[in-house]
Amino acid sequence: MKCENCTKKECSKKQKNDDTQSTSVDALSSNDGFEEKNEFHTLANAKILLSDCLACDNCMTSEEGARVFQQNQKELFRILNLNKKCDTSKHKVLAVSICPQSLPYFAAKFNLSVNDAAKRLCGFLKSLGVHYVFDTTIAADFSILESQREFVQRYQRRNQEEHALPMFASACPGWIRYAERVLTNLVTSHICTAKSPQQIMGSLVKGYFARQQNLSPDKIFHVIVAPCYDKKLEALREDFYTALYNSQEVDCVLTSGEIVQIMEQKNVSMKDVTEVAVDSLFDEIKEGDVVRHDGKRSDGYLEHIFKHAAKELFGMDVKEITYKALKNKDFQEVTLEKDGETVLRFAAAYGFRNIQNMVLKLKKGKFLYHFVEVLACPGGCLNGKGQAQTEDGKPDKALLNQMEEVYAAIPVRLPETNMHIQKMYQDWLEGMDSKKVQETLHTKYSAVNQTASSLDIKW
Repeated sequence: MKCENCTKKECSKKQKNDDTQSTSVDALSSNDGFEEKNEFHTLANAKILLSDCLACDNCMTSEEGARVFQQNQKELFRILNLNKKCDTSKHKVLAVSICPQSLPYFAAKFNLSVNDAAKRLCGFLKSLGVHYVFDTTIAADFSILESQREFVQRYQRRNQEEHALPMFASACPGWIRYAERVLTNLVTSHICTAKSPQQIMGSLVKGYFARQQNLSPDKIFHVIVAPCYDKKLEALREDFYTALYNSQEVDCVLTSGEIVQIMEQKNVSMKDVTEVAVDSLFDEIKEGDVVRHDGKRSDGYLEHIFKHAAKELFGMDVKEITYKALKNKDFQEVTLEKDGETVLRFAAAYGFRNIQNMVLKLKKGKFLYHFVEVLACPGGCLNGKGQAQTEDGKPDKALLNQMEEVYAAIPVRLPETNMHIQKMYQDWLEGMDSKKVQETLHTKYSAVNQTASSLDIKW
């Protein structure tokens, strides 16, 4: 069912500050009569807050609302309880994948090192009955590598193809939701086709890992732990569903804060949990220390693509990137000069105020940038509304500062240096330029409704 009202009504997100509005839209219940009672029946139902994303009542169908409602802690415990019963034909292999931007939240909140936080979080999840706990960094490796290659290809055909540039990052589901539901194909045609790390992780778990374990994908229940609520909506996309197995790539998304709620319900402290090494997708290998990508608060698409493009297109090795803040701290640009000419101009646009200004410039034909890293949350992914919030829904600035320090201290690993990635391109994906790469690591974005313009929306 399409959302016919998503662009016709004035957007209800009118606050001047991205962080101030806290009006909520309750998702519709679809399983009230089905839910089994257990010690977690008092947990709050999943809901989308208008301050969390742009997925307000103007952009969500009733069907989507009902399915978002199912993505809560109760769904996790429904599977755990199912696995305790004798009917093994209904048992699921429960896999949880944790986003890198969630780990600093657990580390800062419980005063742990990020490596200890990862192991204790793994230990807690396995104490509940989870079988595998993965780190999604490898999925971000794939997403960044594919984004790098796509940018270089778009740049090379910029004079032949109208919508080749600029290229917009595709990792943020809040931005994607806005682009598809509110903007026209003038904008969506510029979005990078590489899947987000979350959905590539879905392909890895239900594709590569399932094959390694000789499991049917529908026998795996895959949960993502993420910083923001928009990831719940991303998991519902039709293009991330495999009809053959009647299975989504990601079955449920829980925010970091929702995991802490489970701990509180069970009266468990992270410091009391036994450390367990995080699992790897490869045989019996365990993950080592936590690593991250370049970038201050996200997976660093701007920095990785910028350095790769400088090398591939202009033969220049860029070691350090200098950001220039423009109108505010959440809109910054990076440029590359060669022989006195600016040959690359990138930007980072965080928060819908900056996104709206960016789109207006594009529509007016005054857009100067070749690539923009677009994130819906002001401050980037660490500031996702599913973590580091006070009880009244405002950012916990002290905790966020700690998280930023923790994240900055994590060692950086370049995607190109991950030997597992290179092997999987050959053994699983049949080469870097194969049809399977396009089918597994890419998707398409297009406007759902082109009858209205983003110029109609008041912010």
